[in-house]
Amino acid sequence: MKIYLDMAILLNFIVDFLLILGTNRMSGYPFDVKKAIAASGVGALYAAGCLIPGFSFLGNGFWRIVSLLLTALIAFGCDMMAVRRGILFFFLSMALGGVAIGLGNGGTASAFLGAIGVCLLCVLGFPGKLGQQHYIPIQIIHKGREISLTALVDTGNTLRDPISGQAVLVVDADVGEQLLGLSLHQLAHPVETVGCGKYEGLRLIPYSAIGQSGGLLLGIRVEKLLINGKLEHAIVAFAPQHIGHGRPYQALAGGSI
Repeated sequence: MKIYLDMAILLNFIVDFLLILGTNRMSGYPFDVKKAIAASGVGALYAAGCLIPGFSFLGNGFWRIVSLLLTALIAFGCDMMAVRRGILFFFLSMALGGVAIGLGNGGTASAFLGAIGVCLLCVLGFPGKLGQQHYIPIQIIHKGREISLTALVDTGNTLRDPISGQAVLVVDADVGEQLLGLSLHQLAHPVETVGCGKYEGLRLIPYSAIGQSGGLLLGIRVEKLLINGKLEHAIVAFAPQHIGHGRPYQALAGGSI
């Protein structure tokens, strides 16, 4: 049987890309296309290397694991959350191998159809339900500044602006500094900050939390807010502390967003 190197590269690239997409959707993380392309490219080059005369040793178990680890590192990073996604990616890859063998002795068409099946299972059957966490990408554009971050979807959060009734996106204190130049002291004293009149458009957002009632956050209507790539109308409120504490999100999106 003839195996064309260019077709092998393309097939393995598509398969790895679908597996990375499925892993992110299953674990509830936003899909980073650039990282997925880079990681899939590495996986595809590894597969091609296995077919080159003199490099057949790359097909043994050790180098397969090295390839999977490198692909996962590029696609997901190296923090604790990335380790969990890497483990999931590994098991999905093993599942794909079993599916491909079951469909037709692990041939090219079987691998391709198996990857599509595994990806659809992750996207449709487990959309962000693994670990009960769901993350979405956020873009804030205001007065010439553009900030990209990740938000944790909290369906129990129903925070709204009392004036407009619009949903409120709560972001990390660092975003307040980057977007408007607000210090931690100013965020912690919202009434004083609004009263100084230095920052145009600031408003007070009342909120309540466990062990705290009658709290206030500084908020503002930004020029443009993209949530998961879609333009949304929502108020951005600035937390007086850091959100996530080392986890992969810097904002909290309520269930109404």
